[in-house]
Amino acid sequence: MTLGQKIAWDDTVLPFQLDKIDIRGRVARLDGVLDQVLEQHDYPPLVEAMVAEAALLTALIGQTIKLRWKLSLQIRGDGPLRLIATDYYGPSEDGEPARIRAYASYDAETIDLDANPFSQIGKGFFAILIDQGNDMKPYQGITPLSGGSLAACAETYFAQSEQLPTKFALTYGRSTERGEAESWRAGGVMLQHMPKASPLMAQDDATGEEGLLAAQDILDGDEQENWNRASILLDTVDELELIGPSIAPTDLLYRLFHEEGPVVYGAQPVKFGCTCSEEKVRQSLSIYSARDLGHMTKDDGTLTADCQFCGAHYVMDPTTLGFEAETPDDGQ
Repeated sequence: MTLGQKIAWDDTVLPFQLDKIDIRGRVARLDGVLDQVLEQHDYPPLVEAMVAEAALLTALIGQTIKLRWKLSLQIRGDGPLRLIATDYYGPSEDGEPARIRAYASYDAETIDLDANPFSQIGKGFFAILIDQGNDMKPYQGITPLSGGSLAACAETYFAQSEQLPTKFALTYGRSTERGEAESWRAGGVMLQHMPKASPLMAQDDATGEEGLLAAQDILDGDEQENWNRASILLDTVDELELIGPSIAPTDLLYRLFHEEGPVVYGAQPVKFGCTCSEEKVRQSLSIYSARDLGHMTKDDGTLTADCQFCGAHYVMDPTTLGFEAETPDDGQ
């Protein structure tokens, strides 16, 4: 692959379909965007790895939402790694990049940095939220954490909440190419059977962890055979094929699925992007009284707020905030 080809595929999500077997999917490569997501914070390597996995899943899943929609992943647990949150903002217009941001909350005193990263989340839930914009009720789906990885949790989510057989192959980590600085790279493939299953499928014979549905519970006959074959083929992928730079995503799809008739569509570029602003902070504080705001005010007479996603720091005069503001809230 030439340098130009490599750059063309970095920070993109490529949707595709396997026409002969009714399976769709996406290939994602994250490079600079992942560095930008993680450089906003000073996480230990274990936490960085979990945020990287969540961001990659978000890119793969989020590519399907419509323009101007927002898709969020939330992973919450009772362990030291309490929360991983990601947002994917659909492009404002066709041809524009989507935006991704992510952060984690953890207890630095109790987290075991030598343990399996997923184990530090503990028991909890995996959730997908979709915001369709003003005047539309947000969609939310939740499943328990299961399977030993965030990718496995996402597979369980789609089987249980959407009844769509889904499979991920992901890799991520720090990499160094000759003559270049160390940087984060991630790559992955998502397979998903086209929607056909009944949304009211019985779960008495569910074979997933803790009695949850799994892919084999949803399909049968030729569909099951085709799904099994595609899953086995995806299992043959290796890490270097996923993150490059030795093979383009289009070449990877052909190597894996040439007999299944892969058809690719337009690639979606992604970039780091945060939507925080002082105006939004002011709006969030507009429900508080002057007394409530007084409890949030620092000794120097200012009220401050920090964005957990990008680290932006806002300093405001509390007398201009809340529903008892002394001066008009002009965002200044």
